[in-house]
Amino acid sequence: MKDFILEGCVDSVQSAILATENGANRLELCGNLIIGGTTPGVHLYQEVKKHCNNKLHVLIRPRFGDFCYFEHEYKIMEEEVRMFETLGADGIVIGILRPDGTLDLERMSRLVRLAGSMSVTLSRAFDVCCNPYEALTQAKSIGIHSILTSGQANHCLEGKELLRDLVQQAAGEIDILVGSGVDSSAIKELYEATHATSYHMTGKVVLDSRMLYRKKDVPMGLPSLSEYEIWQTDGTKIRAAREVLEQL
Repeated sequence: MKDFILEGCVDSVQSAILATENGANRLELCGNLIIGGTTPGVHLYQEVKKHCNNKLHVLIRPRFGDFCYFEHEYKIMEEEVRMFETLGADGIVIGILRPDGTLDLERMSRLVRLAGSMSVTLSRAFDVCCNPYEALTQAKSIGIHSILTSGQANHCLEGKELLRDLVQQAAGEIDILVGSGVDSSAIKELYEATHATSYHMTGKVVLDSRMLYRKKDVPMGLPSLSEYEIWQTDGTKIRAAREVLEQL
């Protein structure tokens, strides 16, 4: 396959470098991937941009949890879109839902306009909307360029039938970016079933902390999360996915 997207989803400089060096031709930069991703800090963005020369998209999400935002949270999103446009980001990733599970078209349209020349991806808010077919049509109408989706399933392979339908409905007018559980083996099966050409992956590996001294029973966050485990991109997983895409 010649024209494909392999997007590395990263939340650290080290992960961004590893994804880039091993063949990701685009990055989605986030903060806090362990809770589904939030807007990254400006200095993280600048350091990644310094070390990586591929396209860089930025998640705009003021908090974890649902995608139904209060007005002050939405104002933060507006300012972050303006900031990253000024800083030269190639794209943003956004998603806002109304309480009834439909896209908040008014707010999202304003963010698309603020994005200017940046590419705009509809985030996995799409995967918890009430009607994916309607949402795809609406996303096209407001100028969204791509939709990140697992096919409204926990794992992309479980959602492959809807992904197939979405690729067909998109008809090349909007890109279907497949995420959640993507790796080299999933890409082979998904391409055969859906003909999707864009894939999004973390390639995550859990590393042991370099700390020698370890204080037990003092969690900094959720007790189920260890301070002595580091989530990082595994370059070999990115490389394997890239090789599969090149061979298709």
